[in-house]
Amino acid sequence: MAPATDRGHMTNIKSDVFDLMVDHIRNGTTDLADADLRIPSRHFSSEEHAAAERDLLRRLPLIAAHHAELPDPGSFITRDVMGVALLIVRQPDGTVAAFRNMCRHRGGKVEMAPSGNKPFFVCGYHGWSYNRAGALRGIPFEDSFDPIDRGCHSLIPVGCAERHGLIWVDLSVREPALNLSAFMSEEADREFATFQIDKTVIAIEHDYTLDVNWKLVMDGAYDVLHPQFLHPTGVGKLVHSNVGIWKDYGRHGQLFTARRRLAEVVKKGENPEAAWRYFATVFVLYPNSLCIAAPDHYEFWTVWPDEQSASRCHVRIRFLIDPAKLTDEMQARLERSLAILEEAAMNEDWPMEETIQANARTSPDVEFIYGRSEISCQHLHRQLGRDLAAASQ
Repeated sequence: MAPATDRGHMTNIKSDVFDLMVDHIRNGTTDLADADLRIPSRHFSSEEHAAAERDLLRRLPLIAAHHAELPDPGSFITRDVMGVALLIVRQPDGTVAAFRNMCRHRGGKVEMAPSGNKPFFVCGYHGWSYNRAGALRGIPFEDSFDPIDRGCHSLIPVGCAERHGLIWVDLSVREPALNLSAFMSEEADREFATFQIDKTVIAIEHDYTLDVNWKLVMDGAYDVLHPQFLHPTGVGKLVHSNVGIWKDYGRHGQLFTARRRLAEVVKKGENPEAAWRYFATVFVLYPNSLCIAAPDHYEFWTVWPDEQSASRCHVRIRFLIDPAKLTDEMQARLERSLAILEEAAMNEDWPMEETIQANARTSPDVEFIYGRSEISCQHLHRQLGRDLAAASQ
């Protein structure tokens, strides 16, 4: 079968995915990993392990912002990423640059506002100023200092790149440019481009702090087993549990799941026409972001480890949408969608994850099992394990 893809940019569903999903439903099968994966529970509660993960994330490209947050030359945002204060600025040529938000005189922040548009930035402590490119611009009472080489006292650059409508930073890179090609992989790059995030704006943005390890939140967002049990009156009535297709794109990947309606159509022997209506998909951007395609918008999640505790994390959820669709009526629909999401997350997902966190803390010597059908969740833990092992060598 070759399904229609009138909303293909939202889901990148192709005929191979569609046909495989139909086969899974007919045969009662699903994509499987080669073996179960066992993860020590202390990986969710150990402060030593959490510190190693934070060190690793500081050496990986991380998604810090959406392009719409920097609409014009001179637009800036200030943001803490993995505990590091950043100043991210749209340059006159349209590119984006990131710097440590730290004056080279005595270390104060050179910009306190969360966002805005400025031609230069001034430290409020002693008045040292910097232009949009981070170059040292002015030093009050300069004759009271020893000679200062301004070229050696610019703001400290952070590797930064704009790709697919997202702003990425790498805290370990002190060069302005950041090459994402190797990190993304050709396949991940091609498939994520079909989502056209660069053509979206932020309709809704909310932050949440949870007493849960960040990996548990990631697990719960694309676990294929739990909907019928944890959400029996909600998403569990709509989504076919334990049926999924996992596309491995190297560090990244994409999970396709089927709605129950597809199973009904297949069992009747009918030929579905609009494939995307029967699918849900989550694009996982390693290590801590994911993009969920909804009928008219995207849910974009970024899950940050807490800087002090293994048992806490910070979740930012953005609803992204084509600005041409963002009418008052659509905004109201999105607000209702957020309310439904929050009800499921706050009343079902996150409380369950809190119980897992508590048990991980009090039973550090047990192992948690990720079954073969939980291939999407295995992927994150396997990749983290490989990267942590490489970093320790």
